[in-house]
Amino acid sequence: MHDIDDLERRGLPGVFVASEPFAEAAETQARALGLEVARVFVAHPIQDRTDDEMRSLADEALDALTRALTGASAPTQ
Repeated sequence: MHDIDDLERRGLPGVFVASEPFAEAAETQARALGLEVARVFVAHPIQDRTDDEMRSLADEALDALTRALTGASAPTQ
């Protein structure tokens, strides 16, 4: 979270990425620190996934990451 905030302060866009069980803790920490950083959460767990599974997770997160970096809103269905 601090790294993304530092990047943003330097004018470099960044997105905090973590797995879903850490969403509440990340929100709490961001509020406590007064940080407004973009966040994307992916499926959990990630530690024992194969390379192919990690690529799949990345592919699934790509749209959310792009929106977070560009400030675009999610497409309506």
